[in-house]
Order: sequence, then C-alpha cells, then structure tokens
Amino acid sequence: MANIGFISLGCAKNQVDCERMMYRVQEAGHTVQADVVGSDVVIINTCGFIDSAKSEAIDFILQMAQLKQQGLIGKILVTGCLSQRYQQQILDELPEVDGVLGTGSYTEVVSAVDALLNDESVFDFGSIDAPEVETGRILTTPEHYAYIKIAEGCDNRCSYCIIPYLRGKFRSRPMDDVLYEARLLAANGVKELIVVAQDTSRYGTDLTGGKRLLPELLRQLCSIDGFRWIRVHYVYPDEIDDEFIDVMASEPKIVKYLDIPIQHCNNKILKLMNRRGDGTYLRQLFEKLRARIPGLVLRTSVITGLPGEGEEEFTELCEFLKEQRLERVGAFPFSPEEGTPAAEMEFPDSEIAQQRAHMVESIQSRIMDDYNAAMIGKVMQVLVDGYDEEYEQFFARTYGDSPEIDGRAWIASEEALSEGEFVRICIDGIVDGDLSGYLVEE
Repeated sequence: MANIGFISLGCAKNQVDCERMMYRVQEAGHTVQADVVGSDVVIINTCGFIDSAKSEAIDFILQMAQLKQQGLIGKILVTGCLSQRYQQQILDELPEVDGVLGTGSYTEVVSAVDALLNDESVFDFGSIDAPEVETGRILTTPEHYAYIKIAEGCDNRCSYCIIPYLRGKFRSRPMDDVLYEARLLAANGVKELIVVAQDTSRYGTDLTGGKRLLPELLRQLCSIDGFRWIRVHYVYPDEIDDEFIDVMASEPKIVKYLDIPIQHCNNKILKLMNRRGDGTYLRQLFEKLRARIPGLVLRTSVITGLPGEGEEEFTELCEFLKEQRLERVGAFPFSPEEGTPAAEMEFPDSEIAQQRAHMVESIQSRIMDDYNAAMIGKVMQVLVDGYDEEYEQFFARTYGDSPEIDGRAWIASEEALSEGEFVRICIDGIVDGDLSGYLVEE
C-alpha cells in the first residue's frame, strides 16, 4: 500500500470531487497524508475555468515536478478541469506528469494510482455526461461546515463559459442520495451545510421533466437534526420562483444569504453572454427578494470587458451596482476561453477589462464600508471558525459570510471558545474591512 498526497484547487465543487477521490483511495487501503512530501503519488485536482486558475494549476504542477526531481515525491497524477481541457497537451508539455484523469473518470482514481505504482502510464477520459456515482468523502473543511454537491454539469451555455465542455450536461443527484449524505454529515458534527452545484436552482428539472426540486430538497435538509445553518450558492436569477422565495423566507435554518451570479445588467451584454432575462428583470427580482426576505445578504459576480461592452454599457453596470447596493460582489475581467463563442468575438482589450474590474471593486468597497458601519451596535449570532495566534483573537462568521470568500467577525474574548460553536456578539468596530465585537450573554 502507498502514501497518497492530494492538492485540490478551484471551487468548492472541485473540493468535493477531491474528497471523494481521497475516500476511494483510502478505502482501497492506501494512506492519504496531509503533507505531499513523502507521497508515492501526488494527485493534483485542477481548475481550468479561467486564465488565473490555469496558471495556478500549472504552478502547482511545476512545484511538484521540483519535488519529484529532488526525490521527495513519486508519481504525479493530474485530474480535474485542466486535464479534461488539455488532455494530451499536459503530457506533451509537462513531461514530469505521469498520468491524467478527466472529469468523467474520477471513479477510476484507484486503478490509476495502482497503474502509476506499477510504472504504467495513465490516460483516462470517461464520459463527462455519465451519472454521478455515489461514494463517501474525507472532509477537508473544518469539522463544523461542509459542502454538499447536489448536481453536476450545466446546460446554460453562457457564451463566455467553458464549464459545459468540461463537466457535461446538467445531472441532478437523486434526492435520497443527497439526503443520505447530508444525514451522515450532520451525524459527524457538521453545523453548517453549504449547498453547491454549477446551477443549484435547476436541481431536479432533469429528473422530473422540468419541475424544480430545490425548494423540496431544502425543506428536507432543514428537517435533519444537527444542522444550524444551511446556505445556498449559485442560484441563477431566471430560475428563482415564488416557492423558492417562500422556503428561503420561512425556514429558520436557511441563512438569509443568496449567491446569485448575474454577470451584467445591460440588455445588450446579457444577450451577448447568452444569459436569460434583462436588467429590468434583475431589478424587479432583487426588489422582490429584499421585500420577502428581510435582512437578506446578496452576493453576485460580474464580468467586465466582454467584447461589445463600451463606456455606456459599463456605466450602466456601475450605476446598477450603486443603486442595488448588493452586499457582496466579485468582479472578474473577461477572459476569452478557447472553444467558447465569446472567444470568437472581436478581441477584447484586456487592460480596459482589468481597469473596469478594479473600478467595480472600488464601488463595492464603499458599499461594503456602509454595510459594515450599519452593523455597529447590533447583536448577531456568529459561528466560530478558529483562533488567530497573531491577533490573539477568535474569528467567526455572521450569516452574511460564506467561508473562504467573504469576511470575518473578530471576537475579543478572555473566555475560551470552541471551533464550531455558535455565540452572540455585539458588533463594536471594523478592522480592515471585517467586523469586530465582544461576547454577550445568550
């Protein structure tokens, strides 16, 4: 039996895939170790979504290549979106890599490891449209929160996005399988469950002939003992209906936080992006959501610099953000992804796209400052994530903060707090854009 090291890059959905591979490898009798040094095989589960993610993946491959040259690790296996996208190129241009698995071949990780240990080559690319195969996971998140992936693939075919070509058509996991996994997570101490997919709002439509099952799934998840918070990511705006809003508003376990990627608000740019809906629809949707779900924190992502976005279209986006005052916004300069329709458009000015992304970030920074200032004096329930030795303070998250992507709430407390504990704090300050506060009695 061998020692296997893992490196997981990219989104939470990729992280779940890596956790499943870790489980399969361990179930086969191998040892999954935290440090890659000393591994007989290092598995790098990559992202290949945009240029920055590709560069990060290649950097990690090159780092592992150096360790391999020094005799500190054995074989290198590359999995995930980068390998699916660049298949033979990875082996041709990165000779240090010993094998590649596509996104349709995660289930073959054990046989791939065995082949590499026998000095055999690995080049396996199964169907990216195949149904999900259920298996266990080794959690790599802290024990008190976990992601649960409810579907794979995407049917939206946004003009700028490579994901459908790497992950296949949209496939929902059967609800019984999702609930079984959720119950296991709750039994193992998970307090916050984060629901993810490429498009969570479409969950179940492929199983039912069109009926959305996300509201029912959320109700069932809320009935599971152990969970205190349930958070929903990646809800597409055109799929949000009254039933979903009712569940969000009425279920106390569902945190009043929604990640709704809009990408833009200008009608022409949305059409070029092959997005459904328009700016008027988005304004009406956000108005309805805020009216029906008091205290709702909204996160979105926007793309700047898509070919066709002139000063007028960008100005409309900026005014939209100032008007809507969404609490969390990520801005990404357009990246022409080979194989997508948008990459065939007139070559964009990457410098202008980057400048516009910075301008959006500047607008959002002021909105965030106002949001944080409005929290001063409020008492909020927070989930303790850990203790920072440098700052000598505990750090936590409010319901409006998703792990890894949003902010923290710092807690000045002489009382020892436990990771995964819910406490109440009074917000009394802002530190580098994060909230700070002190403990109050329950």
